[in-house]
Amino acid sequence: MGVFASDEAATVERLDGHVRERVRREGVDPQRDAALVRRIAESVVREHDERSLTGAVLAVADPTALVGELVARVSGFGPLQPLLDDPEVEEVWINDPSRVFVARNGRHELTNLVLTRDQVTELVERMLKSSGRRIDLSQPFVDAMLPEGHRLHVVLEGISRGFSAVNVRKFVLRAARLADLVELGSLSVTAATFLDASVRAGLNVLVAGGTQAGKTTMLNCLAAAIPGGDRVVSAEEVFELRFPHPDWVPLQTRQAGLEGTGEIRLRELVKESLRMRPSRIIVGEVRAEECLDLLLALNAGLPGMCTLHANSAREALVKMCTLPLLAGENISAKFVVPTVAASVDLVVHLGIDEQGIRRVNEIVGVPGRVEGDVIETAPIFERADGELRRCAGMPPRPERFARLGIDVHRLLAGA
Repeated sequence: MGVFASDEAATVERLDGHVRERVRREGVDPQRDAALVRRIAESVVREHDERSLTGAVLAVADPTALVGELVARVSGFGPLQPLLDDPEVEEVWINDPSRVFVARNGRHELTNLVLTRDQVTELVERMLKSSGRRIDLSQPFVDAMLPEGHRLHVVLEGISRGFSAVNVRKFVLRAARLADLVELGSLSVTAATFLDASVRAGLNVLVAGGTQAGKTTMLNCLAAAIPGGDRVVSAEEVFELRFPHPDWVPLQTRQAGLEGTGEIRLRELVKESLRMRPSRIIVGEVRAEECLDLLLALNAGLPGMCTLHANSAREALVKMCTLPLLAGENISAKFVVPTVAASVDLVVHLGIDEQGIRRVNEIVGVPGRVEGDVIETAPIFERADGELRRCAGMPPRPERFARLGIDVHRLLAGA
């Protein structure tokens, strides 16, 4: 229900029905004439507000937000809605009103959709009202979650030259578990079984790759393997993780308010999550100094996972050693490098091939040793000639597998 409390759910559903009925009665095309749908929604909410003064119906805390919710429900997102409804479209972006692109199967296409500047402004306003986030001159960037779970990113005109730049990354659930990734050709059966066992054994996993390589999908599939008896706390910029678990608390960052206060950064969420008695911690993506707080948690024995932008498993480890240095001058590489070596157990690196297919390119073990400020690695799986093949490396912490009754040698042999 977005920004609305659960006790208002019935009211929102009823008003949604009233708006739809009036739209049908007046013969309005909700996708083509979103402005008229907005006027109808404003009228319905205003009438409801007037009735609430008599005590006949429940008062609405935020009528403006409710109008935005109703318009998003009834109109969708206007001319963009058919693209958002297309199951083959993975992402939609607007460079300027006459240049609307989509990504299908990892490839970019220029659509024949031509918008006006006013339409783009209306779409952005409607999307943000449904998400509860804002954008203005003092806050010219925004990340937000749309009602269907799609991720919206907007860069305001002035920062982006000529026009506001809009990206909508769709939430397309193609894989919920590691077995699904095997069916999609991203993983081999042996590699999937090994990763499942590694998560159950409590190994710390770093998922790396480029943009749109499937990092969040992999993290969701790995998280689905966490035993149900563990308590999971996750921290993200915007809610993107979705996995089945009975004891999971998802946290997301918050923008500063109009007064410039109230911002909640990812680093604060990582610190706060440690006070919530977690058995596992998951960070959606580490980009800055929050990496230090995650490392300290992992190094203290709390199992965890995260994603990171990197072009290889080796580069992911180097970046993991660099990001904590952003936390302050008193943090040195002499401390960080051995801490990363001792804290990260596996690196799963993903890539996207020429056909747009997302694949696991390598799974690397981190034994914990450092030689000349270089972290040693042990390749466990590598992709060669299109196949993910077993290498000679072994994962660290074999005692954790043994504790679960798992013979990791036989497992990796494919037995």
